[in-house]
Amino acid sequence: MQVGLLLLAAGSGKRFGSEIPKQYLEVAGFPLIYHTLKSLAAEPRISVVQPVIAAGDTRFAEVAAMGVWPFTLLPPVIGGEERSMSMCHGLAALPLEIDMVAVHDAARALPSAALLADVLDVADFHGAAVPGLAVHDTIKRINANGQVVETPDRKLLMAVQTPQVGKRLWFEQALKLEADRLHLHTDDASVLEAAGYPVYISKGDINNRKVTTPEDMLWLEDLLLKQALQEKRIGDMQ
Repeated sequence: MQVGLLLLAAGSGKRFGSEIPKQYLEVAGFPLIYHTLKSLAAEPRISVVQPVIAAGDTRFAEVAAMGVWPFTLLPPVIGGEERSMSMCHGLAALPLEIDMVAVHDAARALPSAALLADVLDVADFHGAAVPGLAVHDTIKRINANGQVVETPDRKLLMAVQTPQVGKRLWFEQALKLEADRLHLHTDDASVLEAAGYPVYISKGDINNRKVTTPEDMLWLEDLLLKQALQEKRIGDMQ
């Protein structure tokens, strides 16, 4: 299985409220996206990473030069206005030998080695997989006026994360079938689902959290500093 990962990093940072895109904000001494690349390096089956960035982005090259990566870090491509369009651009740039595609949010800095291994295992067996976490809160479905119309059984609900993984051929065919409705899809697996392809859940991780607010950034920095301290203690004991 040759896995190519599309690293979606085309966000502008406007919703986050920062002058620069959040993926380039410094956290625990490095840009957030550096931590993401470092986490992805733990999975040996990821052979190439295709960054998808915004037009005019000059920061990614600086981040790429900060590490020696076990995967091939391809030249970035420019993303589209919609997430699915960014995925299309990244997919088209992958080498022909790539037969399995993973799509990951640059703002999820800590996908664990166990999470990456499990989502690739499940996708290899079933054809497509997404990491998921059980929903503990009761969820209400409402109408446009805010009235509750349904309370779904939470045992049948999952909160999904990235990377979302599927056969390359499935993604290519699904994107063609959904070409007129791509703006309706808020994640990658939903494109496969709409095209009739089966998607299965793998094990998610509570620390695989997407940074969307300044509070999330504080949480991430605290966790990274704690991890660095723990690694130092282990190193001192050896």
